[in-house]
Amino acid sequence: MARQRQRLDPDFEIAIDGLTHDGRGVGRRDGKAVFVAGALPGERVRAKQTAKNRHFDEAAAFEVLEASADRVAPRCAHFGTCGGCALQHLDEARQIEAKNRVLTENMARIGHVEPREWFTPIRDAQWGYRRKGRFSVRWVEKKAKALVGFREQDPRFVADLTECHTVIPAVGQRIPALSALVESLEGRRTIPQIEFIAGDGALDGGAPRESGVLALVFRHLEPLSAGDLEKLTDFAKREAVAVFLQPGGIDTVAPLWPEHLDLHFDLSADDVGADEGVRLQFRPLDFIQVNAGLNRKMIARAIDLLQLKPGERVLDLFCGLGNFTLPIARRGFDVVGVEGDAGLVARARQNAEANGLPNARFFAADLAKDLSGEPWMRDGFDKLLIDPPRAGAAEVLAQLPLKNIPRIVYVSCHPGSLARDAGFLVNERGYTLLGAGVMDMFPHTAHVESIAVFERR
Repeated sequence: MARQRQRLDPDFEIAIDGLTHDGRGVGRRDGKAVFVAGALPGERVRAKQTAKNRHFDEAAAFEVLEASADRVAPRCAHFGTCGGCALQHLDEARQIEAKNRVLTENMARIGHVEPREWFTPIRDAQWGYRRKGRFSVRWVEKKAKALVGFREQDPRFVADLTECHTVIPAVGQRIPALSALVESLEGRRTIPQIEFIAGDGALDGGAPRESGVLALVFRHLEPLSAGDLEKLTDFAKREAVAVFLQPGGIDTVAPLWPEHLDLHFDLSADDVGADEGVRLQFRPLDFIQVNAGLNRKMIARAIDLLQLKPGERVLDLFCGLGNFTLPIARRGFDVVGVEGDAGLVARARQNAEANGLPNARFFAADLAKDLSGEPWMRDGFDKLLIDPPRAGAAEVLAQLPLKNIPRIVYVSCHPGSLARDAGFLVNERGYTLLGAGVMDMFPHTAHVESIAVFERR
């Protein structure tokens, strides 16, 4: 039997008294919670229902009847349709307060812990900060147009963008040019995404730009014609960007133009707190922190919280390219970095060698599995730095000899998993949560990055 189409209620008015963790307003209608996109606490709005659920409904505001004093005009014309941002309509100071509240609530509700100190939030540039990301691409036959952008709030659709203010200007201002380029290709129907990543320096020996070297990776599901390859090459030369092609998995990424490219970002001596800085080289699809300015401040805060003393050894888990590992090594400490992605580990080792840092060693290991056979597990460490993915670090923390590690600095991209792991460390492993705070890695989104420090009681 075919599933009956869900019947939605007509438009309605609702008072908003809260904000969800994903940036939607919260109100109640006939006793049932309603999550309203585009609405802020203290407002009364007219909204259109978009979905019904057993315990809550979903809606989108289309008219603000009584506006909050914290409401601001969104900078981007696509806000409200594009799913790349959720909070452009909220004053920037109130945004960071909302993220603080998310972290506070998660710590209390999930971890049943509270830090002795709430750190002042770490912030940097609010616009034009995103140096890495992925645009979806869709060819719309009826409009004879290629859409290039983030997914809409309804993820079935690609937002028809003409600009983006959160990505670096070298990308955000080129969206129309990218759309026109895809439209001109014979293979336009077979290109589902374009990834972008920017590094420091200059392309082909030219003068450095504010945005540095920009690399674009075109995913294509079928081989591209000679004519399409020529158009892509011409675009790369004309726009002074690097173009890579990806016909399959990550291992298939290959340069189209130029043939050789030095992608890297630099951390200065001041950034790492040493006599000289470090350079981290990467590949187009490697993970790097998207906000360069915030990343520099995050590294400084993490190293400061470790309170390293002469002769101490550091374990850096989920180390990636060595974003924390190499700055710690530059300060003269022995440090071991462990990462699950073997490719990232190989490049981390290359980075250590290129920077002349033999005191940084790297190992590849799946940190969610049994680690008893890993050689580095038998080493002794004085401090632990951990920067896990959204799932957190429950599996690896349960295996580590934590009784020998007096201090842990935890960098998190998901407040729920941080709160869970904080509860484990405090309530089961004898640590005190000395401090925690948010870091605004993704301004104008609901994403909450945070940092916490634990000390053994």
